[in-house]
Amino acid sequence: MKSIYDLTLDNMEKEFLELGEKKFRTSQVFEWLYRKHVTSFDDMTNLSQGLRELLKQTYTLSPLEISQKQRSQDGTVKYLFKVEDGYIETVLMTHPYGKSLCVTSQLGCNMGCQFCASGLLKKKRNLTTAEIVNQVMTVGNDLGETITHVVVMGIGEPFDNYDHLMDFIRIINHPKGLAIGARHITVSTCGLTKRIADYANEGIQINLAISLHAPNDEIRDQLMPINKVHPMDELRAAIQSYIEKTNRRVTIEYILLRGINDELIHARQLAHYLRGLNVYVNLIPYNNVDEHGYQQSLRTSVDAFKDELIRLKINVTERKEHGRDIDGACGQLRMKKEG
Repeated sequence: MKSIYDLTLDNMEKEFLELGEKKFRTSQVFEWLYRKHVTSFDDMTNLSQGLRELLKQTYTLSPLEISQKQRSQDGTVKYLFKVEDGYIETVLMTHPYGKSLCVTSQLGCNMGCQFCASGLLKKKRNLTTAEIVNQVMTVGNDLGETITHVVVMGIGEPFDNYDHLMDFIRIINHPKGLAIGARHITVSTCGLTKRIADYANEGIQINLAISLHAPNDEIRDQLMPINKVHPMDELRAAIQSYIEKTNRRVTIEYILLRGINDELIHARQLAHYLRGLNVYVNLIPYNNVDEHGYQQSLRTSVDAFKDELIRLKINVTERKEHGRDIDGACGQLRMKKEG
């Protein structure tokens, strides 16, 4: 049976009409789901008894099962959810501007990034729209707090699950859904260039982040196998085209790895690569993954790298570290459960 969280407002309207129900009922159901956060069709008291019974016969409405929850001293909360055929992770981070939730888009990952715990267990399947939506719903209901920002940066490559990703965005961004502002939603990709082009044509204001993590093809080939399919020149052209099409700035994510990509020469190569693009670099502290052997850059190296980018007129920020005292890296908690 299909989860009702799979349905965008438009798709729900079509299905309700096929069921013989009035179109306006979809707005009522959306309000119950995403504004009042009910977890039972019986609680939708302004619907007729007959419609409530029809909904129960047609759709499921249930939260994800919380298998484990870890809370960091910095306030970060990591959830391990049980799904039918495995486990997925979701991370809640607290910022001065609100609550940000990092959601997962796939059960495992096939991108094979060498520093990442997500790919230690290979992709079993794409998550459904409902499974992605339900990460936001379940965490919000569990904590009794409003999720104000969403980043799709958890386990999996979001653009490898493009259709479900876009339906998820349409649901959480819709004014009658969770109404999370477009500029409060960010999708990260490791560089699927065709999908970057598709994303540019969606006509939405959702943020785009590129997981780059290297200043040249030699290092990126070593770290990220996707680069052998979509090398950096191709990726840069896709980024430039996206910026020209949308007039939006792109975030460049760069995890600093000790002795691998964190030297001054690498900062200069990165600045050369990005020159002329409307981007900013987000430097990310590495959460060590025992299975890979990479190490977090020294503080002196981070500062020098950042200063060199600034000197070369590249906009740069440094991401605050979250969840270091728990299984902070994407996939670590799932790996302990399934590995």
